Amino acid sequence: MCRKCVKGDVGIVGKAKRLLFDWVIPIVAALILTFLINKFLLFQVSVPTGSMIPTIEKDDRLLITKVYNYSSIKRGDILVFNSREYNQPFVKRVIGLPGEKVEVVDGVVYINGTELKEDYVKNPDKMSCNFGVIPQGHYLFLGDNRAISEDARYWKNKFIDEKDIMGKARFTVYPFSRFGSLK
Repeated sequence: MCRKCVKGDVGIVGKAKRLLFDWVIPIVAALILTFLINKFLLFQVSVPTGSMIPTIEKDDRLLITKVYNYSSIKRGDILVFNSREYNQPFVKRVIGLPGEKVEVVDGVVYINGTELKEDYVKNPDKMSCNFGVIPQGHYLFLGDNRAISEDARYWKNKFIDEKDIMGKARFTVYPFSRFGSLK
């Protein structure tokens, strides 16, 4: 028997198998797992504007969980949705739910005639508009920084279809000084 074989040297084939099992398979598995998590569970977005200040600052990176059960969406949730009008994702707060009548009078939001308490709005404006009744399967969104937010008050299509909702913002992950859950 060959001396090299006795010592355990299996040649090029053995090295290739070892490379495959030690490196290639774990890397491919990690890439597939990352793709599946991004596609079905969670993803990250970067916020390019100050429309949600002070809750979310410009350039914050957020961790988003996918929304599959639309009945779990509540007023006050911060969601990411695809704007068909602007052909890009937006991050805004849910203000109106399907079937509700929403009106803004001098910057104050009324849901079915009752004033909505919005402690998160630190930069209000005095705009007034009547949205009417929100259609089933649609939601109304406004930014927290009302003075500069380009939101439903300015959109041609005031309501966002639930099919365009991508996920719920859960955490600020960057910058690290702002790391934490969103409220």
